[in-house]
Amino acid sequence: MTATATAPRTTPRRPSFSRRRVRKWFPCLLLIPALIAELAVHVIPMLVGVWMSLRQVTQFTLRDWTRAPFVGPQNFALAARLSSPVGQQLLHSFLITVAFTALVVAISWLFGLAAAVALQKPFRGRALLRTLFLVPFALPVFTATITWRFMLERDTGLVNRILVDVLGLTGDRPFWLVGPNSFVSLVVVMIWRLWPYAFLTITAGLQSIPDELYEVAEVDGAGPWQKLLGVTLPMLRPVNRVLLLVLFLWIFNDFTVPYTLFGAAAPAEADVLAVHIYQSSFVTWNFGLGSAMSVLVLFFLLVVSVLYLWKGTRKGRSAWW
Repeated sequence: MTATATAPRTTPRRPSFSRRRVRKWFPCLLLIPALIAELAVHVIPMLVGVWMSLRQVTQFTLRDWTRAPFVGPQNFALAARLSSPVGQQLLHSFLITVAFTALVVAISWLFGLAAAVALQKPFRGRALLRTLFLVPFALPVFTATITWRFMLERDTGLVNRILVDVLGLTGDRPFWLVGPNSFVSLVVVMIWRLWPYAFLTITAGLQSIPDELYEVAEVDGAGPWQKLLGVTLPMLRPVNRVLLLVLFLWIFNDFTVPYTLFGAAAPAEADVLAVHIYQSSFVTWNFGLGSAMSVLVLFFLLVVSVLYLWKGTRKGRSAWW
């Protein structure tokens, strides 16, 4: 017998102190570009807006706006004084925005839930339907809104041609971009734009629900509605909490859709806060007042978000939102 030679055992070398420090701080170094971008895009403009809200930045002081007169809380007092025309217009815009946001969030969530549940089980053509449902969200928002604006024109728009010329539902061609119908147009365009996002998010949440739960529910004699209320919605609670909050923040702050649809002079029925603040800042050249309005909106959204998340954590696991 010949003895086989065994290789000598070698103990692994411990990394040096400098290498351990590099490994420890390397993840933090990777976050530096994101932090710089966050500071440049969000934090610094927000601080500048708060600073401008405390000063009288108008067309007379805009040339040297860093030395504009300090007025303290006067801009906030003017915006919040409901007896003044500025306060009344801001309150009207706030109520319009709340109603607009509530309708779009509720209907977009319902459409997204219905489509996600309907396409939960595999069938022929499901992939095609999912792709078609996501097209509105994938299109550039400016291009899609411009197309809707052409469709909603009174004389040459596709909507009135279908309603009046094809279906004959109305005798006169209604105005969709001015007057009371402008609010309806804004709600419809925003729902068309955002309900695919709700559908995509809820579809992803449905993939995490075990099939065994539905099988147990069927054994217990549960029908489609019982499974929806007893299994699907409770299991989607974490997804719905985040989805509703994201939709609320997106819609409440949206500027692109109403501005592209109506222009700088939005109708009174569709005067949402984003366009109203733009008019107060860039049309009347009162940037101090517009900044104060923006800070008030920021404070309102922070309070609503904190209360929503706090109430959501205190609810039982049987709740679905």
